[in-house]
Amino acid sequence: MAKNECDLKSCFLCKFCLKDWIPAIAANRKNFEVKKGQQLFKEGDPAAGIYFIYSGAVKVHKRWDNEKELILRFAKTGDIVGQMGLGPEATYPVSATAIEAGLACFVDMEFFDSTLNINTQFTKQLVMVLANDLKESEKRMRNLAHMPVKGRVAQALINLKNQFGTNNDGYINIELSRQDLASFTGASYESLFRVINDLTEEKLIGVSGKSILIRDTGRLVNLTAETE
Repeated sequence: MAKNECDLKSCFLCKFCLKDWIPAIAANRKNFEVKKGQQLFKEGDPAAGIYFIYSGAVKVHKRWDNEKELILRFAKTGDIVGQMGLGPEATYPVSATAIEAGLACFVDMEFFDSTLNINTQFTKQLVMVLANDLKESEKRMRNLAHMPVKGRVAQALINLKNQFGTNNDGYINIELSRQDLASFTGASYESLFRVINDLTEEKLIGVSGKSILIRDTGRLVNLTAETE
């Protein structure tokens, strides 16, 4: 396998498709290296196809107003990106930008439609992903309306740890800028900065540069139960 090619077994597409369909994927996929900060697609672009993350990490984000963005979720190795472009409008309602360098796999919409028609197990799994995305979006909107910033930051850190795990030193295994963390919690940079300082002083978390260590999961969970 070439260094800049996926292994045809790790991503969401290859894991759930029929084995007989793998040669078709190999013939139709386009692998490309992604640099940190590189945009895979932007909100409003025609939905040309679907992306699968083989390595690295990507943020999926949407314009909130003229000056702000809201990060809806993060995608890591094996995840699918661009599925929100499915439908009659055929445009991406969100943007996707790499926050870590990595490798992505792209298939165009025509081939993806054929994949859905032939691979029922894959189609079923995709429906489950879309349903989960909808539930998470509803939960995020509810939290933005009713949960204090401190609770939203606590929830974000718990979610990031669950998704990315921890490194050998116990830190969440992804480094986010404070601006990206603020965008993920729906808070201003200034509010996020104050909350991070508060959580550090209260010994709920530890901070080393962009890395964050959760010291007291139980107390963080308690913060997520508070409402405004």
